[in-house]
Amino acid sequence: MRFGRAAAPMRSESGRRGAPRGWRNRILAVGAAALALPIAAGVAAPIATAAPVHAPVLRAPAGGFEDLMVPSSMGPIKVQVQWASRGGNAALYLLDGLRARDDRNAWSFETNALQQFANDNITLVMPVGGQSSFYTDWYAPSNTNGQKTTYKWETFLTKELPAFLEGYGVSRTNNAVAGLSMGGSGALALAAYHRDQFKFAASYSGYLNISAPGMREAIRIAMLDAGKFNVDSMAAPWSPAWLRMDPFVFAPQLKGLPMYISAASGLPGQFDAPNSAVGVFNTSNAMALEALSLVNTRAFQARLASLGIPARFDFPAQGTHSWKYWEGQLFNSRNQILDATGAW
Repeated sequence: MRFGRAAAPMRSESGRRGAPRGWRNRILAVGAAALALPIAAGVAAPIATAAPVHAPVLRAPAGGFEDLMVPSSMGPIKVQVQWASRGGNAALYLLDGLRARDDRNAWSFETNALQQFANDNITLVMPVGGQSSFYTDWYAPSNTNGQKTTYKWETFLTKELPAFLEGYGVSRTNNAVAGLSMGGSGALALAAYHRDQFKFAASYSGYLNISAPGMREAIRIAMLDAGKFNVDSMAAPWSPAWLRMDPFVFAPQLKGLPMYISAASGLPGQFDAPNSAVGVFNTSNAMALEALSLVNTRAFQARLASLGIPARFDFPAQGTHSWKYWEGQLFNSRNQILDATGAW
């Protein structure tokens, strides 16, 4: 694990022991100046400047996996990366869901995302943490769980993290972003407001119409359940900050952006086989969450159609709100990601 800023290694400077003393040092200095005069008379000496750093300075071996600790206004943030197989500069940011953990990004262990892109010339960037954050900048810490630091995830993902990764040869402008559930709406928002950074966005089972009737209260309940976070600390009800987060509202800003959007029916499929009371409860919950995502995503599809904005949509007949289905959706969008970033 690497800590601190990604920056060119600093060259050490020898310490000075004081100014020359005595006549002997003065004679040596005059002699050195005299020897330099014939050269200076014939050729103008160039002004010494520091050589620019063109190559990455902290690049991990191509195709390697690494945990980084990245400085941010929220404190050090762990970011898991799988480096591009051939040292390319493209990156795919993979955003977690509402229950994002503090130790690992779930894309790295709940899915085969690492294997899917192992031979591709693109770096997978998987930020760790951000439970219930919606990957946006909050205006205050949550006052229902004793949070000490105000979430500033948009700032981190679009300023602090790209600046850090640049030291590893990762481009600030040749990126894709994808996320599931909370991360789905977050991915679209980041791409909409930072078109210079992201060339592609994908939402898998995202909530893409969060200003629809009942959605804010549904999100309130979900956030209280996932870490006891207060939605009102994120954005005031139907304030400009709340509307700015809503893909249905900012949809016009997605014009010209390649997108992959999916949501399943909520009906149990091949990866749903509960064999206990807890399993039945979890599957029922996943069914309801996916059905709600489907309603949101269909509304978003109609919104894009009304604006004449194309996107690739996929609505599987079966599937619940769970990781193995999102693994498949990532695979379905892989070609678009590599096309948009030129990372084949």
